Amino acid sequence: MQNKSWQGKTLVLVMSLCLLLSVSVPGQATPAPNVIVLMTDGTNATATTLSRWYKGAALPTDAITVGGVRTYGADSIITDSAPAASAFATGHKTDDKFISVLPPKVIVPGVPQTPAGMEYKPVASILEGARLAGKATGLVVTCNIQHASPAGFSAHWPDRSNYFEIGKQQVYENIDVVFAGGKQYLLPKDQGGTRTDGENLLSVLKSRGYGLVENRQDMKQFQGSKVWGLFADDAMAYDMDRPLLRPQEPTLAEMTAKAIEILQQKPQGFFLFVEGSKVDWAAHANDPIGVISDTLAFQAAVGTALDFARKDGNTLVLVFADHGTGGMSIGAYRDPNYSSTKLETLIEPLKKATLTGEGIERVLAGRQGETSIRQVMDEYYGVNDLTVQEVADIQKAKSGAMNYVVGPIISKRSIVGWTTNGHVGEDLFLYAYGPGKPAGLVENKDLAYIAARAMGFDLDQADNRLFVEAGAAVSEIGAVAVIDNSNAASPILMVKKAGKVAELPCSTNLLSFDGKTVEMNGITVFAPKTGKAYIPRQAVELLRAAGM
Repeated sequence: MQNKSWQGKTLVLVMSLCLLLSVSVPGQATPAPNVIVLMTDGTNATATTLSRWYKGAALPTDAITVGGVRTYGADSIITDSAPAASAFATGHKTDDKFISVLPPKVIVPGVPQTPAGMEYKPVASILEGARLAGKATGLVVTCNIQHASPAGFSAHWPDRSNYFEIGKQQVYENIDVVFAGGKQYLLPKDQGGTRTDGENLLSVLKSRGYGLVENRQDMKQFQGSKVWGLFADDAMAYDMDRPLLRPQEPTLAEMTAKAIEILQQKPQGFFLFVEGSKVDWAAHANDPIGVISDTLAFQAAVGTALDFARKDGNTLVLVFADHGTGGMSIGAYRDPNYSSTKLETLIEPLKKATLTGEGIERVLAGRQGETSIRQVMDEYYGVNDLTVQEVADIQKAKSGAMNYVVGPIISKRSIVGWTTNGHVGEDLFLYAYGPGKPAGLVENKDLAYIAARAMGFDLDQADNRLFVEAGAAVSEIGAVAVIDNSNAASPILMVKKAGKVAELPCSTNLLSFDGKTVEMNGITVFAPKTGKAYIPRQAVELLRAAGM
């Protein structure tokens, strides 16, 4: 009897432990209809600390700190924004400058080698998986939409700088809401853009039923379920500069709120990616004012997302930075008295500035005399003791690089230190709220699987449905796949069988056969390094059903 009693107690204990584990293991909760990923680019932990001191109050992320993120890539322990975004989006670490394609080489210990024959293969993102699962999808950023981080969730290419290619793929990805800059990369040169292939992708968006807005008021008043908001030709303004220099642009928090308002209309739920893009750019320039400006703007967007998630009760919010930039520190060699550092020593010089370095450049345009420089720097940057050398450096600053000059000027008057103008490789904080939230120190790539699991789909299965090698796939119906590269800017995948030909223009979701054109559930991607093309599994099903 004693033995049976002991066995019974043991069984109860084991069942209790299993129940406890089932509700505490990260990512094991009931799927959440919505996932909001908020990422701030190039933001060291010090940037968050500095911004909190500057604000003088708690930040929205303070209450949801759950762990840390490891940030390294496949070919470097210090990652670039492109492979970082690719990892967060697809669950795969990749190489420098790559956008959501597998790497040809891996040199960092612990990262698995790419299987032979799969180098440069596109891999599905959580945005694409969410769309495949019937959810609404959105991208909200302050850079141009074709930039590395949003591209990681919405395009596939081995070169992050090819904005024309990335922009085209994004247009055909059927994303419900896009708010960003980058209008010029969607228009041909003869229509005010920069595209050299002659394509007008804004016309494509209109033909696909999208509303187009270009300012804050029109965004707020928009009624509908599909919209692209392009608020600048290139990147949007720093938040601190916006009221004076670009008041027609919405804030990151306003764009986030509007995106949520639109996306939540879909009963199946939504996925939204939000990025505070230009913290990284300010940190590259060692401009603490730009860092503070857009870190606080990002925190406001986090607050907006959390307000919705707390009311909704079924939304997972993930917040993190992709990597550090600049090696920012509170404390520097020039200030050895760290053990008696006053808050005022750090904050007072920074509080005097009302523009970032980029804003200073705009105000100084055409005013390069010493008197004008001293007046502008005193009025907008709070610096009234410029040295002769500092005046000369401002006069010599190249277009687009003023923050690289004035950022260090104000850093020296505070106690903000910097180690580099590049990226740095430290672990960063992870913040999360809602069902299935993770905890502890996680790999950047694991966040993609956590988000997919929370939304109720298998990311690897989504990849298997969206990106199959075209030659092998169409052989199932006795056809062959050939790339027509006669127009190098717009290659076409030709599927041929017994005199019949189907066309799948690369970087689109279109399939044309027997005089009809249909939209697929994913895009055709050409891999220029290997000459292979990748298509959705649905393409084969459509061709088989059409009699090919």
